[in-house]
Amino acid sequence: MAIGALTPPDAPDEELLEFPDNRLLIDLCGAFDRNLAHIEDKFSIQISRRGNQLSLTGDADDCAEAARVLRALYLRLEAGREVAMGDIDTEITMGGDETLFGEAADTESIDQLEMFKGGRVEIKTRKKMIEPRTEAQKAYVKSLFENELGFGIGPAGTGKTYLAVAVGVNMLIEGKVDKIILSRPAVEAGERLGFLPGDMKDKVDPFMQPLYDALNDFLPAKQVTKMIEDKKIEIAPLAFMRGRTLANAFVVLDEAQNATSMQMKMFLTRLGEGSRMVITGDRTQIDLQRGVTSGLHDAERLLKGINKIAFNYFTSKDVVRHPLVARIIEAYEADDG
Repeated sequence: MAIGALTPPDAPDEELLEFPDNRLLIDLCGAFDRNLAHIEDKFSIQISRRGNQLSLTGDADDCAEAARVLRALYLRLEAGREVAMGDIDTEITMGGDETLFGEAADTESIDQLEMFKGGRVEIKTRKKMIEPRTEAQKAYVKSLFENELGFGIGPAGTGKTYLAVAVGVNMLIEGKVDKIILSRPAVEAGERLGFLPGDMKDKVDPFMQPLYDALNDFLPAKQVTKMIEDKKIEIAPLAFMRGRTLANAFVVLDEAQNATSMQMKMFLTRLGEGSRMVITGDRTQIDLQRGVTSGLHDAERLLKGINKIAFNYFTSKDVVRHPLVARIIEAYEADDG
């Protein structure tokens, strides 16, 4: 009996992309083609370079979506922007949006929201443009421009403080506020604060370092130093806020889960005319003594539903640090459950 010829499996689809500037194509591919490898892994396709062309092979829908991502990243390079691994993930998860959060921005100061265009969000600072990388981050940034008081609650690495400081820097350089005030509870110091060397600034600066790091990402170091000297930027422990009225300022309270209920009430009532206030915290990392209620918990319970106060929540899916951070958070959440 003759054996009939075997029908070959369907050949994978192929899509060709051509890029006119070979130098930008090199940047698009990344060092050792790592950007292409990352996109291959995300879409389960193969990408080959042929001169100034990229050949995408695999499922038709996956190739089409990967092609969209590559075109968008190339346009980003044409605009003089760099392409990092996080930018690729952002384009994959959030690219192609046609609207701003599904509707027009509802704000009294629409001129502040020029960075909200075509569904994208870009926060301009002195050193670079900042882009939220998840839908939750986009909604968070939007709410900080729309509301006088905003909360960012979620695990470490989700950009709560980083984005808040970026918005503050943007509003300062745009002349929307006169100063930035950044604060944290110095809970870790406690009774040990007196044993640290130096004056009070030297003692508390280690606890403020994450805030300095964020500022230095957005402003030249000399400008940060000058603004601190001129009191246009203040970085101080929460205890230093008592008795003040914070007017025409962008105010951030970081690590708010470590503020007591009385401290939180004190801080919230510092809000003055022309100011914006952002409270960030992680309810899973409370360092207060046993039996002491977190002020973040009380604020969340008491203030929900009040107009011009926004609560924004993040999950492990919004982590923008190393991918392992998200898995670590998920593992701990599963164990707590």
